[in-house]
Amino acid sequence: MRITVRDVPPRTVWALEQAGVHPLLARLFAARGITTADDLDDGFARLLPPSQLLGAEAAARLLADAIEQHRPIVVVADYDCDGATACAVALRGLARLGAAEHRLAYVVPDRRRHGYGLTPAIVDLAGEAAGPSALLVTVDNGIASLEGVAHAKARGFSVLVTDHHLPALHDGAVRLPAADVIVNPNQPGCGFASKSLAGVGVMFYVLLALRAELRARGRFEAQHQPRLDALLDLVALGTVADVVRLDANNRRLVAQGLKRIRSGRMHAGVAALFAAAGRETARASAFDFGFAVGPRLNAAGRMENMRLGIECLLTDDLQRARELASQLDGINRERREVETGMRDQAEAMLARLGGHEAAAPNAVALYDPAFHEGVVGIVAARVKDRLHRPTFVFARGRDGLLKGSGRSIAGFHLRDALDLVSKRHPDLLHRFGGHAMAAGATLAEADFARFAAAFEAVAGEWLDAATLARRLATDGALDAQWFDAATVHALDREVWGQAFDAPLFCDDFEVLSQRLVGDPAKGQHLKLGLRHAGPACAEQTRDAIWFGRQEPVPDRARLAFRLAVDAWQGRERVQVIVQALAE
Repeated sequence: MRITVRDVPPRTVWALEQAGVHPLLARLFAARGITTADDLDDGFARLLPPSQLLGAEAAARLLADAIEQHRPIVVVADYDCDGATACAVALRGLARLGAAEHRLAYVVPDRRRHGYGLTPAIVDLAGEAAGPSALLVTVDNGIASLEGVAHAKARGFSVLVTDHHLPALHDGAVRLPAADVIVNPNQPGCGFASKSLAGVGVMFYVLLALRAELRARGRFEAQHQPRLDALLDLVALGTVADVVRLDANNRRLVAQGLKRIRSGRMHAGVAALFAAAGRETARASAFDFGFAVGPRLNAAGRMENMRLGIECLLTDDLQRARELASQLDGINRERREVETGMRDQAEAMLARLGGHEAAAPNAVALYDPAFHEGVVGIVAARVKDRLHRPTFVFARGRDGLLKGSGRSIAGFHLRDALDLVSKRHPDLLHRFGGHAMAAGATLAEADFARFAAAFEAVAGEWLDAATLARRLATDGALDAQWFDAATVHALDREVWGQAFDAPLFCDDFEVLSQRLVGDPAKGQHLKLGLRHAGPACAEQTRDAIWFGRQEPVPDRARLAFRLAVDAWQGRERVQVIVQALAE
């Protein structure tokens, strides 16, 4: 692991400090591309206007007409956290804007029975829920559902696609579904600046456009219009959990949602999920969304059915929300057990490949008949992190086909790699889609070895030594004055995430002690006593822990670390959480 230090423009740091930004935060923000204090304004008014999102105004007219004509509206959701929150935002927002609740319904695919997106089978389910005059609204899916949209149109449905995934390709050209309206910042011709808007963010923008359309039609005046900011806790949760790039617009959406949660203004389901995860809403952070609340929602889609998660987000009964959150927590524990077993199997397979990064192929593809379809994405991410290689993990679906989920490393566009595999082997992939860093694919079990070879061949052509070299960007040494609980809380209040990394520091340490702690059956951790050897905090000693690490570290080591607050019996102390060792 090569540990690097981010460049910090000193003039920018000075300007931010002069504008009143905390000195440490000024340094961190400057290293992440923030140039002025205006960039840190997270006010609702600073969001990009909905008029800039291609299709949003047309979608608003379609929805406004449907509301006025009392047509049924069926939301077609996805089975992950982004899809669940987008569904809840759609249903709650449409009801706020005048849609009769008895005219609103939703369907969500079962991962193992239906697969992903608006398939013909899901269209038929929607028809059973609402009848032939319905308007179907996809959330977090639909852009690649050519057959499903065609089937819906043939049955007489109107279709509004709201999505953020990349469109389907055919012979190198983009193919869009024949929907009445498409809203997607990644569709051709859309000039919306935030290409990383999550599915829930796209739906929120459609609601903003709908409110403007209804206001123009005289349904209400601006000072009495329905408040849509009440939905921002859901928007923030889905945005972070989907690991989209936290550009300026997304950070504002997340910041607004966090402010509502910290002040106690959140939906019952969100409050219940925080409680089930043992997290304090008063100190809610983006970390909680990504590693505590989001996984509990995602577990429903992975192991059971996402209806459970959606119902948790839709109920206003706190007791009912707590019951549903408790069920989701139990499902998440089951998911962890399945994941542990699959990771052990994956490790055995990797051992046959050499077992370590240096011996790993340029890309990894794994399959075992015992793998669980709902957990392949998590295991792919774990293997990718361990080997620093693009990774696909497959499981057998109910239809006998292999359903795979892939995760990539910087510099290797996973969806484009699948497109090249498909061009070279036209009969290999039944379906594929996704993003640069995450994608999915379906193929016949008999074709797994052929896919693995084709995938590795593309990786061998595209990846060079520089891309395969593992690097970790840090914020350098941390001065002794910032090793306090107040600083940690100040850092935690900010919005960090994908492409706006949480603070990570590095320094040289003398290792005074090290021992393993924890239950060997559940996984042990390395407890460390450290003394700073670097000039920033020379001779200062620290308690540290490296979660999941069993191997000892050298007596003198350069370590990358973050800070956390450990509270015990009403007292707080700062703990060093080790993330990496320079080698």
